[in-house]
Amino acid sequence: MPIVPRSSSSAIGRRQSGTGLPGLLALAFAAAVAATVAALLVGALAVLLANDRLPPLDVLVDYRPRIPLRVYTADNVLIGEFGEERRTFVRFADVPAVLKDALLAAEDARFFEHSGVDLVGVARAALVNFVAGGTEQGASTLTMQLAKEFFLSPERTYTRKLTEILLAFKIEESLSKEQIFELYVNQIFLGKRAYGFASAAKTYFGKPLEQITAAEAAMLAGLPKAPSRFNPLVNPKRAVERQRYILRRMREAGSLTEEQYDAALKQELHYVLARSGYRVNAPYVAEMARQIAVERYHDETYSAGINIYTTILSADQQAANDSVRRGVLAYDRKYGYRGPSSFIDLDKDGELADTQIEAAVSEALDVDDFLAAVVLDVSPKKVTLSRGRGQLIEVSGGGLKFVAKSLSERASAARKLRRGAVVRVIKDSHGEWEITQLPQVEAALVALNTQDGSVRALVGGFDFTRNKFNRVTQAWRQPGSAFKPFIYSAALEKGFMVSTVINDAPVSIDPALTGGQLWDPRNYDGKYEGPMELRDGLAHSKNMVSIRILQSIGPQYAQDYLTRFGFDPARHPPYLTMALGAGEVTPWQLAGAYAIFANGGFRIEPYMVSRITDSDGHVLAQARPRQAGDESLRAIDARNSFLMDSLLRSVVETGTGRSARALRRHDLAGKTGTTNDAYDAWFAGYQPSIAAVAWVGFDQPHKLGNRETGGGLALPIWMGYMAKALAKVPEQALPVPDGVVTVDGDYYYAETTPGQGIASLGLTDGGVASGANAETIRDQLF
Repeated sequence: MPIVPRSSSSAIGRRQSGTGLPGLLALAFAAAVAATVAALLVGALAVLLANDRLPPLDVLVDYRPRIPLRVYTADNVLIGEFGEERRTFVRFADVPAVLKDALLAAEDARFFEHSGVDLVGVARAALVNFVAGGTEQGASTLTMQLAKEFFLSPERTYTRKLTEILLAFKIEESLSKEQIFELYVNQIFLGKRAYGFASAAKTYFGKPLEQITAAEAAMLAGLPKAPSRFNPLVNPKRAVERQRYILRRMREAGSLTEEQYDAALKQELHYVLARSGYRVNAPYVAEMARQIAVERYHDETYSAGINIYTTILSADQQAANDSVRRGVLAYDRKYGYRGPSSFIDLDKDGELADTQIEAAVSEALDVDDFLAAVVLDVSPKKVTLSRGRGQLIEVSGGGLKFVAKSLSERASAARKLRRGAVVRVIKDSHGEWEITQLPQVEAALVALNTQDGSVRALVGGFDFTRNKFNRVTQAWRQPGSAFKPFIYSAALEKGFMVSTVINDAPVSIDPALTGGQLWDPRNYDGKYEGPMELRDGLAHSKNMVSIRILQSIGPQYAQDYLTRFGFDPARHPPYLTMALGAGEVTPWQLAGAYAIFANGGFRIEPYMVSRITDSDGHVLAQARPRQAGDESLRAIDARNSFLMDSLLRSVVETGTGRSARALRRHDLAGKTGTTNDAYDAWFAGYQPSIAAVAWVGFDQPHKLGNRETGGGLALPIWMGYMAKALAKVPEQALPVPDGVVTVDGDYYYAETTPGQGIASLGLTDGGVASGANAETIRDQLF
C-alpha cells in the first residue's frame, strides 16, 4: 500500500483523551505548553537563522553514505563485507510500502503533514516530562531523528532538543519529504553493524528489502527507538511486544486489513543465525579481494561502496567447502579423541559456576558449528554440558561414541571427561548432539578454469576464524611425487618415450648429486619391480624410475625446464632430490602448472577478480585474461602436453590415483604426491576444463601417519569437489596434435618412435639390484 499524506483525523493520528477534570486539565496544560513552545520556536528560529548559527546541510544535500566494500562470486552471491557500517543504499521509490507504513506507524504518523516538528507530539511529551520531573519522553519526528543522527549528540537536554527542532525546520525547507524519508531509511543505525533498512533486512532475515513481510517490516521498524533494547536476537520478548504495537498501529491506520494483521501476528520469524552470515562461505577468497582493494584504493576501501566480483562459482565453492571439511574430519576421527581442550574448577554455587562457564566458553570461542561447552555431569551413558545461563546440552547414545574411551575409569587424566572439562559439541546429520574436537590437521583446495585461469573455488584452510593463513597462496610445501610429471615432461624433450624401459632398482646417490649427504632413496612401499615402461613408472609413482630419468636428462636442464610451468628455479635446486619433489610449491602455483597439461600446453595465469565497480555499478577495473590457444602463451609443445595427458590418465586408470575411477569418467588425469615421512599429502589433477589441487598436512610439519598417502588423504577431497563440479560437464577427449603417431596402440613423437628414442635406462643384467650391490650414480651430468 503506497504512502500518501494523511489527514489529522487518520487513525494513527488520533489519540483518545481522558474524560472528566483530570483530562480537561491535561488538555489545557498541553495547549498552553504547545503555544509556549511554538512561540519559543518561532523566536529562537528567527534569531538563529538570522545569525546563521545552524550547521550547513551539505552532508544531507550531497549525501554520500558510508557503504562497505563488498565481495561477490561470479554469480552475484555475497561472500564478504568489510567496513564499520553495513549499508545498502535504497531509493525512496524502491522502499516497499509495507516498510513505509510500519515506520510511520512506529515513529511519525503525521510525517507527510507536519513541517519537521509535530507540535501535538511535542506537547504530549512535555506533559509526560512535566509530570515525571525530567526528560522521560521525546517527540522526535523522522526529520528530527535525522537531524540528531547527522549533527547532534545523543544527550537528552532541552537545549539539544531545541537545536534538533530548529535543524528539522531547516531540513524541511531544503529537502522534499521523499528525500528526507530516503535519507532516514538509509542512514539510521539498526544494530548488528547494520545501517539502513536494506542492510538490516539482510542482517536479520537474510533477504532483500523488497521481500520482507508485514511482520518483518514491523520488527525492523521497532529497532530505531533502541536497537539494542529491541533487538529480536538479544531481547526477543521486548522486540515482539514492540512489533505487535506497531502492527496494531498499522491496522488502526488502515495499512493492514484485519486478515493481514492476524496473519502478521501469527507469522513465525526466522532470523539469520549463521556465524558468517553468508549463503556461501568463502572467507579466504574475500580476504584476498580485500587486500587487492586496499592496495588500489587505500582509505576509501571501506566506505566508498566498492564492489569486487570474483571468478568464484558459488556451487563450486560450496562443493569445495564440503569436501575439505569431510576430508579433514575423516582424518581427525581416524586418530581418535585427544581429550578436552582444558579444564576448569567449577564452583559449587550455581551462579558462580555459570559465570565460570560463560568465561570459559567465551575464551574457547565457537568455531563455525563446533560449539564450546563445559561438562557438568558424566555417566557411562550420558554427559550433561552447559554453555552458561541455563543452556544445557545432553549427549547420549551415538553422540558419545567418539569419546567412549574418555568415559572409562582407566582413561588418563588428560583425556578423561569429568566435571569442568571444556569440550566441543556439534549436531550430527540427524540433529543430535555429539561430543567432538577441533581438528589439528589442515587442508586446502583450489580449482581453476584451464582455458583462462579463472579460479572457480578456493579453500585456504579448515577454518578462517581460527587461522587466517591461506594455505593455497601462502604455504610453500614440498610437492613430493606430484612434481614428477614435470620431470617426465622434460624427459620427453630429451628423447624418452612412453615405452622407454627403466630399471626400478635401488640406487645410492653420491653426496655431490644431492647437495648434502649420501642418499639411499627408496620406493614408498619398499618394493622394487625391476625393468618397467616409463608409463608404468609414473602411474605407480616409482621413485627409482624418476631418479634415473632426472640423472639422465640432468638436474640443471630440468631446473631450467621447470620455469616453463611458472616455477621459481631458486626453490628447486638442481639436485637429484628434485625428482621426488624436494623443492617448494604452493597449491595455487601447482594448479596453474597442471592446467598446462590440460589445455594443450599454454601457460595461463590463475586470477580471482573479474571486475571492480563503484557503488553505482561503474566499472573501475576489468580483468582481461589471456586465453589458452594464444601461441604467445605456449609453454610446452602440444605433443608434449598430449603425451603427458596420456601418462597422467594412466595414473587414474591403473596407478596410485585409481580411486578416482569411482567418478565414472574417462577424461580425468592427475598425480598423487606424498612427501618424505608423509608430512604432505597431495593430489593434483584435472579434467580438460578444470584443474584442481588438494593438499593435506600440518602447519608445523610432522608425520600424518605411517601409511598415509596423497591417494588416501588428498585424492578423496579432490574427488568430492570434482564430483559436483563436473556433474553436468560432458566427457571431453583431447584432439591428437600434428606430429603425434600411434605405434602398437601407444603415442609417440613422430621423430621419437621405438628404434629412434631412448630404448632403456639403468638395466643391469635385466634384474633388480640388491641392496648390497646397488649401483652408485656418479655419472657426469649434462
